[in-house]
Amino acid sequence: MKILVPDTISLDLVPGPEDGPTGAGSTPPDLTAATDEVVEYDAAAPLPVEHRDADVLVAWANTPENLSDAAAHLPRLRWVQTLAAGPDAVLAAGFAHEVVVTNGRSLHDGPVAEHALALTLAAVRRLDRTGVAQREHRWDSAMVDEQADPATSGRFTLHGARVTIWGFGSIASALAPLYAALGAHVTGVASTAGDRHGFPVVTDEDLPWVLATTDVLVSLLPAVPATRHAFDATRIGQLPAHAWFVNVGRGATVDEGALVAALREGRLGGAALDVTETEPLPADSPLWDAPRTIITPHVAGGRPQGAAALVRENLANLRAGRPLRNVVPRG
Repeated sequence: MKILVPDTISLDLVPGPEDGPTGAGSTPPDLTAATDEVVEYDAAAPLPVEHRDADVLVAWANTPENLSDAAAHLPRLRWVQTLAAGPDAVLAAGFAHEVVVTNGRSLHDGPVAEHALALTLAAVRRLDRTGVAQREHRWDSAMVDEQADPATSGRFTLHGARVTIWGFGSIASALAPLYAALGAHVTGVASTAGDRHGFPVVTDEDLPWVLATTDVLVSLLPAVPATRHAFDATRIGQLPAHAWFVNVGRGATVDEGALVAALREGRLGGAALDVTETEPLPADSPLWDAPRTIITPHVAGGRPQGAAALVRENLANLRAGRPLRNVVPRG
């Protein structure tokens, strides 16, 4: 079996004790047996002709052109493992329907949760505003007064704040307790309602009344047709004017024109964005100069944690004919 791994990450596919047994009374198989060929490839270039007989493709930080080339020229491909939490780039490449696609769900939970919390704290503590004052060599006395005023002081802390996490999946399970530890009241939004990890979860049908009392809306939505521009003028209008919007999901889920208009007109407290619809964000994008806006360059995920173990586990599953972990439904 030929396994292609990208040059954008180091992956050790030899199993170790941490992988554990793969079945009752069994030991981890030799995933890089003599019959296997593990090949590192350039994730930013067309695949060499001699490797077009690959059975498995691992993807991480690949260019769209590289993925499209792989989809068009790997006729024996059985499985694509993307290490990204969101599989949208791989799905857009056009791999044959019979090719199984698995994603990196759970590999980014910790880093994304950290970044979401950092953006939220920067927003609530108004580090964007104090940063401007620092560059102007100006002591922001007005902000001191606002924090002391009972009518506005609650907007400068997560203690007692109502935080809504839109897209309550694996990352949210790591993020919600961080907010709760700082005294926030957390509500999740997902496709099904209930209680998850000790937090109440509602559906999109309940969003209007949930958003009406939300202080911070955190989006972890994936980029799928149903979520395109989900955060639009209607959703913005359902939030209080002081609320902040934090996006560490996907930029395509936001109507950026509506967002910029709300920020300019004071109908939204602010926005902290790690993702945008076009990346890199063009220099002429109005988001750069929108008031009360914090932008980071899609760095929430950092490096996937436990990537090699996931690939090894799925290789073992593939060999044994078991279902792969993190399979992406393709309709």
